[in-house]
Amino acid sequence: MKNSEEKVVAVIMVGGPTKGTRFRPLSFNTPKPLFPLAGQPMVHHPISACKSIPNLAQIFLIGFHEEREFALYVSSISSELKIPVRYLKEDKPHGSAGGLYYFKDLIMEDNPSHIFLLNCDVCCSFPLPEMLVAHRRYGGMGTLLVIKVSAEAASEFGELVADPITNELLHYTEKPETFVSDLINCGVYIFTPEIFNVIEDIHTHYEDRANLHTLSSSEALWSATKTPAKDFVRLDQDILSPLAGKKQLYTYETMDFWEQIKTPAMSLKCSALYLAQFRHKSPNLLACGDGTKNPTVVGDVYIHPSAKVHTTAKIGPNVSISANVRVAAGVRLMSCIILDDAEIQENAFVMYAIVGWKSSLGKWSRVQGEGDYKTKLGITILGEAVTVEDEVVVVNSIVLPNKILNISVQEEIIL
Repeated sequence: MKNSEEKVVAVIMVGGPTKGTRFRPLSFNTPKPLFPLAGQPMVHHPISACKSIPNLAQIFLIGFHEEREFALYVSSISSELKIPVRYLKEDKPHGSAGGLYYFKDLIMEDNPSHIFLLNCDVCCSFPLPEMLVAHRRYGGMGTLLVIKVSAEAASEFGELVADPITNELLHYTEKPETFVSDLINCGVYIFTPEIFNVIEDIHTHYEDRANLHTLSSSEALWSATKTPAKDFVRLDQDILSPLAGKKQLYTYETMDFWEQIKTPAMSLKCSALYLAQFRHKSPNLLACGDGTKNPTVVGDVYIHPSAKVHTTAKIGPNVSISANVRVAAGVRLMSCIILDDAEIQENAFVMYAIVGWKSSLGKWSRVQGEGDYKTKLGITILGEAVTVEDEVVVVNSIVLPNKILNISVQEEIIL
């Protein structure tokens, strides 16, 4: 079969409710993968990137959210991209590789020559066609997207060593206690279907180990708590580490941006990164205005067509305004995400903050953070339907849904 005829499928792991706890309070009423970054659901960015893959047959989303939560989005994005997008619900968490294997028959129904595997909570430029070209040149079973980071940051991720000439993966360790390398795993992969044979071998190994001998009650308890279930297979520890240095796995280094979206603060940073990317790839999505017929827009800004923003408001840089938002006269918005149906009244100020769905900010109120994306209270987060009354100031705080603030707060979590 010629390369031009080979089909490719993409799989995006979207996790489930138990995986989004660090994303609260924003994940209380919407699944984390559907939270908007730069005006588009988080999962939309990797899905859109997949469209650039040659001969893409299907895109699968795998997770354990309820199907009804994804039904509307999957239907609309399939129509928009004119590529089948399907949500596949796991009966339970199977691990990053186990989830892939659980739906092997569906993934392989088009007999693809290659399978892309992406994590939903990764923010990057997704150089997928370039990865495919490199992968075919390497001739291995899999290729990982990697990036160089500071030595201090590297220990938070999977560190790896690659051959500087051939780019072969020589060593891989997940979140090591001591420094191994400044090259880390980006959570974006491409595999040949041979990956399923490797996962099956791991399944068999787990089953053989379980059947090897009858355990005492204490051994059984230890085994149940310390060893994974036989159908739970982790891509990093179970596949990448053992296969490193065996001429089966290779690396492709990106020189572009990359972040992991684990917290609301990081979602604000990543929204800004995607807005900056729009300037080069989708400039039609960015707002513009000089304060005459439209509000004054500074830098990269997304404004949903249904939002109503007063011409005397000043917006930007790095602002995303969602559907049916109302922004009154004299408002100043910088580095923030304003979610559906929120209202920002006259002369309010918002900076380094996320304003929740149906929330209301009173006249001359201030909602702001320091802009430290690494700390829990580095930005201010208002949950759904929070009311900040006139002239109240909220700084570096997290406010859970349905609260009314009539006094100013600083560095507080309001339950």
